[in-house]
Amino acid sequence: MLASLAAHSVPGAERTDLAAGTHERLIHTAHGPVAASIRLDPAGAEATLHGPAAGGDEAVATLRLWLDLDTDVAEVRSALGGDPVLAPLLEARPALRVIGTTDAFQTAITTVLGQQVSLAAGRTFAGRLVQAYGTPGPLGLMRFPGPAALARADREELRAAVGLTASRARTVLAVASAFADRAGAADRGRLVLTRDELLTLPGVGPWTADYLEVRTGHRDAFAPGDLLLRRSLGGITAKEAAARAEGWSPFRAYALVHLWTASAYL
Repeated sequence: MLASLAAHSVPGAERTDLAAGTHERLIHTAHGPVAASIRLDPAGAEATLHGPAAGGDEAVATLRLWLDLDTDVAEVRSALGGDPVLAPLLEARPALRVIGTTDAFQTAITTVLGQQVSLAAGRTFAGRLVQAYGTPGPLGLMRFPGPAALARADREELRAAVGLTASRARTVLAVASAFADRAGAADRGRLVLTRDELLTLPGVGPWTADYLEVRTGHRDAFAPGDLLLRRSLGGITAKEAAARAEGWSPFRAYALVHLWTASAYL
């Protein structure tokens, strides 16, 4: 999990120290931003919070969802352990969970920024966006811009500041506007758009929509078109991957994360 967090950390908004086993980020609460310092080790997860005390309970609830701490992983192992491909992965990492999100909007935007580029390039784009449109928060971390603020950005200025193509800048603004239209949704960890609604936005395809469902708590979500997944299953097609995963329901997201982890985060 720590290696995955490091690979996706947004410069300026998040900090991951692999040697120390720590990750830091801001949690949005009704009482303002709370900075969370998380230490991950074989014994579990330990959190230290910095910010308004009134936001503590909300921050802890968000952290539990983000790190998937309330899932019975024994049930997951029981459901998936009979699969010959997954069995050794489950044995190697019996407590592996699905990393969620503390901010669905941030995850949506960073996913769009990472489309068709390397993880490193996607992180660079996200860091530039935070520097251009974010605001300072506790512990020296930057607050990721909210949907309404980003939706108001000029497309050409956004493109130049982040280094995006015109079409990618258009997608970022479309996603921001769609989230801003659902501003009544208080929980920033929740995906306020359905998969079908996401697919109507310019530049958002099936992989992006599927990935966002995985990251926002849909435990049977799956991304059959993912290249890394298909390679880990022997170079099969997306259609074949979808068929292969039918037996993994209702825990397809866990199967996906185990395959990703074994392939990318050794």
